[in-house]
Amino acid sequence: MTDWVAWHRDYQDPASALSRRLRVVQDRLRRALPIRARAPVNVISLCAGRGDDLIDVLRDYPHAGLVRTRLVELDSRNVAAMSASAAAAGLELDIVQGDAAEPSLYEGVVPADVVLLCGVLGNISERDVRFTIASLPQLCRSGGTVIWTRSRRPPDLTPAVRRWFAAAGFSELAYVAPGDALWAVGAARFHGEPQPLGSRRFFTFEP
Repeated sequence: MTDWVAWHRDYQDPASALSRRLRVVQDRLRRALPIRARAPVNVISLCAGRGDDLIDVLRDYPHAGLVRTRLVELDSRNVAAMSASAAAAGLELDIVQGDAAEPSLYEGVVPADVVLLCGVLGNISERDVRFTIASLPQLCRSGGTVIWTRSRRPPDLTPAVRRWFAAAGFSELAYVAPGDALWAVGAARFHGEPQPLGSRRFFTFEP
């Protein structure tokens, strides 16, 4: 079993692959948030970890008070670290300890303007990757953005991931895959109609 607290230690090294990936995710998140927010902005994060991507961005976002969140994380230690980090940043975030694959945990905050799907697609089966992407209309509003990550270790599934996003009604905003690393970050905008939350689990995490 992966120790998800130890896994986060690579973020302490700004030159690590995880830190580089995090900066790309944060850049895409800043682009996804409205420059002049006048209404609530809903942001959800599946398998949120310590929330470093969202918390660091909201700390400097001028309309953070309008952002309604739901960060779902199963590991109690990461939940505690995330709560402490949010408090230190002066942010009031809705942090839920639970299984991010359960659709019911997102009631009341979907359809969302931004969906963070980082650290998920590389830890579930190919079948679940496809089903999760096909289920994103349950989570994302029309015009909303999904930011996702996935390793490109062989066999590289990211070409299929990008096709599955298109099939689910998304257009690609960005795909970052550096030549000197195996990670990839994608961002896609939803153009379809949001669907009601179902009861089927999105995925089974395989640490």
